[in-house]
Amino acid sequence: MSLTLPEVDGIDLSDEEFRARPPAEREAAFLALRRHPRIPFFAEPDFPFIEQGPGYYAVTRHADVDAISSRPALFCSGEGAVSIADLPEELREFYGSLISMDDPRHAKIRRIVSKAFTPRMLEALVDSVESLADEILAAARRTAEAGDGTFDLVKEVSAPLPLAVICRMMSIPEADRQLVLEQLNIILSGGDPELVATPEDAIGLVLEAGAALSGLMQRLADERLQTPTDDLTSALVRTEVDGETLSTQEIASFFILLCVAGNETTRNAITHGVWALHENPGQKARWLADPSLSKTAVEEIVRYASPVNWMRRTATQDVEVAGQQFRRGDKFLMFYGSANRDETVFTDPDSFDVGRDPNPHFGFGAPGPHFCLGAHLARREVAVAFRKIFELLPDLEVAGEPDRLRSSFVNGIKRLPVRLTGAS
Repeated sequence: MSLTLPEVDGIDLSDEEFRARPPAEREAAFLALRRHPRIPFFAEPDFPFIEQGPGYYAVTRHADVDAISSRPALFCSGEGAVSIADLPEELREFYGSLISMDDPRHAKIRRIVSKAFTPRMLEALVDSVESLADEILAAARRTAEAGDGTFDLVKEVSAPLPLAVICRMMSIPEADRQLVLEQLNIILSGGDPELVATPEDAIGLVLEAGAALSGLMQRLADERLQTPTDDLTSALVRTEVDGETLSTQEIASFFILLCVAGNETTRNAITHGVWALHENPGQKARWLADPSLSKTAVEEIVRYASPVNWMRRTATQDVEVAGQQFRRGDKFLMFYGSANRDETVFTDPDSFDVGRDPNPHFGFGAPGPHFCLGAHLARREVAVAFRKIFELLPDLEVAGEPDRLRSSFVNGIKRLPVRLTGAS
C-alpha cells in the first residue's frame, strides 16, 4: 500500500499545533521533507520579547545533518545552538556553556571538563547507577503495592534515576534535588501549556529557573574551593588547562547543560524505550531471551526516541549544502529524529529492532566537536535501567497512553501510566 504524504508547502514546523499532532503524522511530514529536493525554509515562531528573525532551514536528511555538524568552521554554534531565535544576553549568560561555544574557547573548556571526568570517577558513577537503580525501582514497587498497582513511570523511575546520578556526581544535597527537577522542567518546557501558563510568562520563568540553578551551583563551587571533596564539582573547580580554570559562572552554566543533556535525554530514552517495548512485544521477548542484545537494544532505543529534536547551526560564510547555495548568517535546524528515520540509511526505519546493526544514529548528536561528552555514561544508564527493570519489575506493563510534552526542542513524555500485575 502506498503512503500518502502531505504537501511540503502545507507543512509548518514552527506552528505550535504541529508538535501536538500524533507521532505518525509528524513522521509523515518529515518523510515528505526528506524526499523534497531542496532544504526547505521556515519562518521563525513568534516568541514574546524576542526579536523575530527571518527564519531557518530545516535539515532533515542524514547526510545533510552530517555535512553541517562535521564542519564547525562553516557552521558555528556560538550564534546559538538551542534556540531558533537569537537569545537576549540574559539567557545566553545562563545557557552559554559548551553546547553554544566555538573553538578555540570550546576546545579549551571541553578539555577542562574532560580532564575532570577521570576514568576512576566514571567507573564510580557506573557503580552508582547500579545502586541507585536498585533503590529507585524498589521504591516504585512500594508505591505500586501501597495502591492499586499503578504508578507513573516518569515520576517514579525515568526522572529520578538520571537526576540522582547527576546529583551524586556533583554532590547536590538531597534537600536541593526537588528544586533542580522543578527548574529543569521549566527550562525544557518548550512552551508546554501545562508547565508555562502563557508564552508571555516563558522568558521570565526560564530566566528565574536558570538563576536558581546557577545560584545553587555557585554556592557549591564556593564551598568546594574552601573544602574540596571527591566529586565532579571539586574537580571542575580545581582542574586547570594552560593555567586556566573554570569561573564559577562557567561551572554553573556547565551544570545546567549537564542537567539538561544528562538528565532529560536519559529520562526520555528510558520512557520511550518502555513504550517502544510495549508496542513491540516481540522485540521485548527477543531481548529478554538474549541479554547479549543489550548494546544494540540501547542504541536502537536512543535512535527510535531521538530525545533531542534539533540543534541549531549558523553559516559563517556563503556555503553550499546538497547542491543548494546558502548565505552567511543563514540558520539551520538539524532535525535528529528525522535523520534517524532516513530510509536511505536505515532499513525499515520506522520499525523498532533491538538487534539493529549497524545503527549510525544521531541520538547523541552528529559527528563533530559537539558530540555528546556524556554519551558513554548515558548508554550505561539506559542499559542498567532496563536490566534492572527486567530483573526487579518483571511484571511491569504499560497501562495507558503516554502524555507527550508539547515542546519543539525535546521529544519528551511527561507521564506514562504503568502497572505491576503482581501488585494489583
